[in-house]
Amino acid sequence: MLEDCYELLYLVSTASEDGVMTLINSGGLRVIAPQMSDLPDGSHAMEVAIKILQLLVSKLSGESMNIECFLELSLVVAAVARQFAVLHNALKFEALHLLSAVFSSEYSALLHEPLRSMPDNNWADYMRTGIVAILQNRVAPSEKFHALILAENMMSILGEKWLIGGVKLPNVDLPADRCLLLVLESSHVEISVLLNDLAYKKYEAPKNNSTAEDILLKQRYLPIMFSLVEKIIKYISSAGENEGTLTDEAVFQKVIKILNETVGAVLEYLRDAKEHGIKKGNDLLASVRVIGSYLAETPVACKEQVQDVLDYMLSVEGEDESSPFLSTCFLLPMLCQITMKAEGCKLLAYSRGDIAVVECLIKLIERSAESVDEDGSVFLACDTIMNILLKREQISLMSEIYTFSSLLKALAYWADRSNDHSVVMTAASICSLIFDFTSEDALLKQPNFNSSSMDSLARLITRSLSSCGQDMSDTADLLEIITAGYSRWIDRFPTIMKHPFEQ
Repeated sequence: MLEDCYELLYLVSTASEDGVMTLINSGGLRVIAPQMSDLPDGSHAMEVAIKILQLLVSKLSGESMNIECFLELSLVVAAVARQFAVLHNALKFEALHLLSAVFSSEYSALLHEPLRSMPDNNWADYMRTGIVAILQNRVAPSEKFHALILAENMMSILGEKWLIGGVKLPNVDLPADRCLLLVLESSHVEISVLLNDLAYKKYEAPKNNSTAEDILLKQRYLPIMFSLVEKIIKYISSAGENEGTLTDEAVFQKVIKILNETVGAVLEYLRDAKEHGIKKGNDLLASVRVIGSYLAETPVACKEQVQDVLDYMLSVEGEDESSPFLSTCFLLPMLCQITMKAEGCKLLAYSRGDIAVVECLIKLIERSAESVDEDGSVFLACDTIMNILLKREQISLMSEIYTFSSLLKALAYWADRSNDHSVVMTAASICSLIFDFTSEDALLKQPNFNSSSMDSLARLITRSLSSCGQDMSDTADLLEIITAGYSRWIDRFPTIMKHPFEQ
């Protein structure tokens, strides 16, 4: 009887353009969702139910959905995940397509919390089992791409640790690291193919409407694959803190090898773009981001390739950007690490990256007034600039006073708004290092700098020096930079000299 009802619902839904919307508005999802888990595996009723749900998902919109809808949809995901895992026929792929459609929808993020709260976690094991089955078998590339979409969403929902560990399902023997390796290997292949196709379409193929549409499609796919790789990088980088982490050294080395090859392919794509003089594009910005994520953990990886395109990466802009701000932000962790040595400072200065970091820091400080999330990046940029300034003589840094005068103003503004002692000391130490190669007269000649700016800097230096003699061990090195600099440049800064400070 239930099977006949589903058949009728399916026929009515497909009979006209309004059929699916009528089913949605009549509570079709509310009726079908609770019944899914009771349907026999692979039955005709299950097959028809999945077809109906594919129609419903294609028409659902986030605006029209409420909490009950998301709870119902989470029941659907759990039930269909089981079919995705246990079946070995065409219905397995229909289940895959339905799950991929749900997780690719505009409302998928709102489904994460209901899925995390599911009382039965078997659905997550079913997902992993089904994904592994698709990725390790000879299936069409499009099916593997759907499986990777599921993997990316599973990590977003349950964290990167979902990739690894045993599966607690009857008659399923899955090595703990199988899913991780398959997802990473498949992502590497997919990224290589996408980048090669994009490079050909953009630079060599005849320009027509179909080529442009194909480029846009591949540019939408690329961030999904990059997100997978970034999540794996995050997992590997914190492996020592994770339960059930990688214990096999051979597997760990294989993961690193694949990551190196993947990042190498992305760097080659950027080198190709550099040679063609293309600096703007979300695909290029996403490429810089994934490289930045990896180099943050292993700053010496792909060293020669990175050196070849570092200047280019620091010039890449997203489609909606007017300056290469985000690309510089993505590279800050790596830049901060390499500038600890003079060689890294020289590389950055040669690439004009020092100016890029200064401009990035100015914008970060402006944005920090609106969001505390920027604070981590602000301190990374500060540390990078401080590394460069401390090695200024070793690297023969050519100082552009206009850029640094803007930075001085930004640092004074940042410190003025903060009661955090580390902010004051960080800002003042950078200012002290900049004062070494300029003077108050030179600064006041800059169009963006005036006596008010100088007064702000004087207050900053005074605040920082007032901590002399206090127990501030965490900023003692910064205080040393400030006090040592003070004796070198104070004669050139009469405004600061007029501001007494308490010792």
